[in-house]
Amino acid sequence: MNLAHLHLILNHIPIIGTIIGLGLLIVSLVGNTDDLKRASLMVFAGVALLALPTFFSGVGAQGAIRKDAAVPASLIERHEGAAILALFFMEVTGALALVGLWRRDRLFTGKPGSSNLAVILCFSIVTAGLMARVGATGGDIRHPEIRLAQEVTKESGVSGIVSIFEPSPGKFTDLMLLSKWWWAFMMDLHFVGLALLIGTVGILDLRMLGFFKQLPIAPLHRLTPWAMAGFGVNTLTGILAFIGMPNYYTFDAAFWLKMLALLLLGLNAAAFYLSNAFNSVEHLGPGEDAPALAKFFAASSLVLWFAVIALGRYIQSFTDTIPVQ
Repeated sequence: MNLAHLHLILNHIPIIGTIIGLGLLIVSLVGNTDDLKRASLMVFAGVALLALPTFFSGVGAQGAIRKDAAVPASLIERHEGAAILALFFMEVTGALALVGLWRRDRLFTGKPGSSNLAVILCFSIVTAGLMARVGATGGDIRHPEIRLAQEVTKESGVSGIVSIFEPSPGKFTDLMLLSKWWWAFMMDLHFVGLALLIGTVGILDLRMLGFFKQLPIAPLHRLTPWAMAGFGVNTLTGILAFIGMPNYYTFDAAFWLKMLALLLLGLNAAAFYLSNAFNSVEHLGPGEDAPALAKFFAASSLVLWFAVIALGRYIQSFTDTIPVQ
């Protein structure tokens, strides 16, 4: 299996997942069902995470499809521009969903705020529309029977309006590499975000493993929004860095192992909060020991975050370790 295959496997998840999340959110608002509201927010958060490898694998698929002379380059560029715009809206929707889940300093308890849900609803509607356009432009590439013309003509209506906001992939890449100082600033922000993330999550994990037992869990857990902010900074700067040097990252084995570690971290966090592990440590006081299940999730988190850091450092060393298709 190559990156083109991976892209074909993943590319329907953000589209269908966004529609499912939007449907659940609308039904939950109509029926005023808190469980469905939380379910929709979890779907948005999960889809936002899975949208990252979907987008990143597109460069590998692009390398394969460009060999087909029957596919106009303009179609590929239009699809990529649509994907960039949709990705940013998807990540914002996912971030807002996490904020909604965090309400009252606790995940999966309490009621998501109505104002937060209204904003998420608006963003999810826009995101669903943008994802549908990504799917349509992707379909134009491989399905000549649905193309109106071999070359992209000037679009009209809603598509024409949306296309105005879709960045040109080549110009966006050039913009990211315009100045070495801008690139250095992005990397600095990336490390600051990582420090926020590891500093808050790491101390919580260590406490659950039995270190710093004089500290209660609840105050440490209330620092989690700082970790969420750090992850948001990392996600934004990571996407921008990838857009700036797509081939540098796409064909690097360490980069994809890092993506795998991030997906496993998302799964680990979801399992921690959805299982009884979180409830068992939420009110843990000074000197009290965490249950074995909570320790397992904490240890897994630390190992995976260490892998993310180490693999990030090895990206340069493993450049071009994945063959270009």
